[in-house]
Amino acid sequence: MSIPAYLDPRSGQRWPLELPRWCGDDGQPLFLTDLPGIGRDDIARGERSVWRYAAALPFRPASPITLGEGCTPMLERRLGAGPQGGTALVKCEWFMPTSSFKDRGASVMLSLLREQGIGAVLEDSSGNGGAAIATYAAAGGMRARILVPESTSPAKTVQSRAAGAEIQLVPGTRQDCADEALRQGRERESGSFYASHNWHPFFLHGTKTLAYELWEDLGFQAPDNIVIPCGAGSNVLGCWIGFAELLRAGQIARMPRLFAAQPANCAPIARAALGAPPAEPRPTIAEGTAIATPIRLPEVLAALRETHGGAVMLEEGEIARATLDLAGQGLYAEPTSAQAAAAFGRLLRDGRIGAADRTVVVLTGTGVKATPRIAELLGLSV
Repeated sequence: MSIPAYLDPRSGQRWPLELPRWCGDDGQPLFLTDLPGIGRDDIARGERSVWRYAAALPFRPASPITLGEGCTPMLERRLGAGPQGGTALVKCEWFMPTSSFKDRGASVMLSLLREQGIGAVLEDSSGNGGAAIATYAAAGGMRARILVPESTSPAKTVQSRAAGAEIQLVPGTRQDCADEALRQGRERESGSFYASHNWHPFFLHGTKTLAYELWEDLGFQAPDNIVIPCGAGSNVLGCWIGFAELLRAGQIARMPRLFAAQPANCAPIARAALGAPPAEPRPTIAEGTAIATPIRLPEVLAALRETHGGAVMLEEGEIARATLDLAGQGLYAEPTSAQAAAAFGRLLRDGRIGAADRTVVVLTGTGVKATPRIAELLGLSV
């Protein structure tokens, strides 16, 4: 294996890791070059966090920023009603310091950037991504500025504000907010580095720890299938990267099949994977995955295709039923993550996965973050 470097997967161009960057010279999204992966003897078993798998990262920081993220429970549950239901392994990723899977990426990304001398970061997100970046920046003694649309409910930024992040309200739409973050990131305003959970490849190498953790959870084997809520696709890509490393290291015999779950109201990845025509995005209760223009669309599609997986588009009613069905089993998941459970049922009914398969359903965030939405599903006012 060559020395790790930033990689434009579409052109093959590379840049050294020593100089922090979040995109290519022409603004293209980056990956890292292939890493060799690790074996079970490389796991730091004394660490109860994603840093158990530090040997799988491109370099090790002297002092990681960690709050105990990772090592989340996996439970066997029957999902769906009647003969159309089935048994799955439910990975509860909301058991994290900020209650979402994004803590994996935030811990690794900010640790590696701080090691490279970055002390102030910029992010655009009013949801789980912003909360994770704000929290881990605070834990690491870094400054954080989070850009959100000015129409954002103040309640959605409380977690970031409490962590000490500067909140900048941006006029216009969510896309206007992203455009302003890109502008500030390119110009390095106030010395802040654009540490976007959607853009920076270090974030993907934080999410890949889910693959290593599932491998360890399952007795150092890969599952048959993984069903993942998908917006920009960082969890899909993280699993693709992580399991590819395990395959490269000779630790597994085959890749698991990856399936992306998206709401039909905003499903650019699923539509492309299924060969459906594009459609204008509409509001959805699975708002955490409502990403109209995912920047790594070709790479996410490659991950689904190369693992012989696919995608599922879900109607709002299916997502709502899955949310309440999970809650009825004691799994209080936000609708965004509950759609993975709905997708599991659809994949079973359509014969795309087997009832005897070992299938992991990833639940990415807690229902506590979506209390008003879930109250509506129950016919309550809050």
